[in-house]
Amino acid sequence: MPRRIIDRLNSSLERWLPEQRLFLKSDTATRFVRLRPLTQATALGVTGVVFGWAVIATSLLFIDGISSGTARDQTVLAQAAFERRLDSLSRERDARAAEALAAQGRFQTALEQVSTMQSALLDSEERRRELETGIKVIQTTLRRTMTERDAARAELAAAAAGDADGPARTVAQSEDLAQTLDVLSSALGQTAAERDALARDAEAARLEADQIALEKRLLEERNDEIFTTLEGAVSVSMAPLDKMFKAAGMNPDQILSQVRRGYSGKGGPLMPVAFSSKGRLTPEEERAADILRRLDEMNMYRIAADQLPFAMPVRASHRFTSPYGYRWGRLHAGVDFAAPVGTPILAPADGRVIKSGWESGYGNMIRIEHDFGVQTVYGHLSKMHVKAGQKVSRGERIGDMGNTGRSTGPHLHYEIRVGGKPVNPMTFIKAAKDVF
Repeated sequence: MPRRIIDRLNSSLERWLPEQRLFLKSDTATRFVRLRPLTQATALGVTGVVFGWAVIATSLLFIDGISSGTARDQTVLAQAAFERRLDSLSRERDARAAEALAAQGRFQTALEQVSTMQSALLDSEERRRELETGIKVIQTTLRRTMTERDAARAELAAAAAGDADGPARTVAQSEDLAQTLDVLSSALGQTAAERDALARDAEAARLEADQIALEKRLLEERNDEIFTTLEGAVSVSMAPLDKMFKAAGMNPDQILSQVRRGYSGKGGPLMPVAFSSKGRLTPEEERAADILRRLDEMNMYRIAADQLPFAMPVRASHRFTSPYGYRWGRLHAGVDFAAPVGTPILAPADGRVIKSGWESGYGNMIRIEHDFGVQTVYGHLSKMHVKAGQKVSRGERIGDMGNTGRSTGPHLHYEIRVGGKPVNPMTFIKAAKDVF
């Protein structure tokens, strides 16, 4: 820097930072060191930067400690919320299934009543047609009789002049015809009365059938509303679970298939619903069966979630110190969580211990085999609480954090392997956090 610029800077800073002299006195001489304004400003700037860096670093460590301290509480709250949500959905599922079965019973009763009324209506129509046919026959007979009567009267009038016995015979025939007409008129009146009574019965049956049809339609609308509500609730609940398994790189169809096989071929933890309908299911029965099937899948998702390592292996206060990935040309096949020696290490899912002992590089190491071809590895432990062949449950304490093996400080090296190949454990952990 040119001397002239330095002098100008010193002159500008002279007002706030006057020149200082540091005297050094010895037995034979006295010397001093001149502190120009620019030198003082440089020293103050360096001191301020160092102080600011120290404040920021301390704040970050403090914030990291607070966030790590609350991770366990957040995990516990998320687990409790998940359990409450499952309990609520189970209760709603049972209530909706009971409503669906009750509605199905009412629907079957209404169908039987409609069938009975239709049979009665058909019988009334058949009787009415028979009566109408009888009335037509009677009317034809009556017309023929009246024609014969008119003919007899004409014959009587024609024979009145020439035959003395003709009038008597004609009178007898007329009396027979009159009696026949009386009988036919009486039968015709009785038949007409029966026809009117049957018509009134048929109209009453038709009105009752219309009322039953209206009740049936209202029942179908209520069932449709119930089914729509249930289908929406199941879809909303299933989407996050399906997303969680896909985010973890797992195939949901294969997961559900394996869970079903684990229940002795009975179709999963829920028993299928049996309908009493003969032959093909109605649309309402198909919708009810589909809802129960999806509720069954949701319960199997919950079972699968307990068998897969979606939970954190460390719930105490800790720091995330090293991610998954390559470093210095080698793959770091897991993630590291740092905490004091003795911090509890918990099983993130149900499984079976296949190794518990010393392994080069890992130190004291535990390897657990879970369902669906998933394994978890826990390295650098100070103490191991499980043995090979032992079954463990989700949340069970399996060991303590330590500093054994190739380690620079107390921490847990945590790995997840699918089909023998390492995957990023944070994929499973973040997938569960995004859902719960």
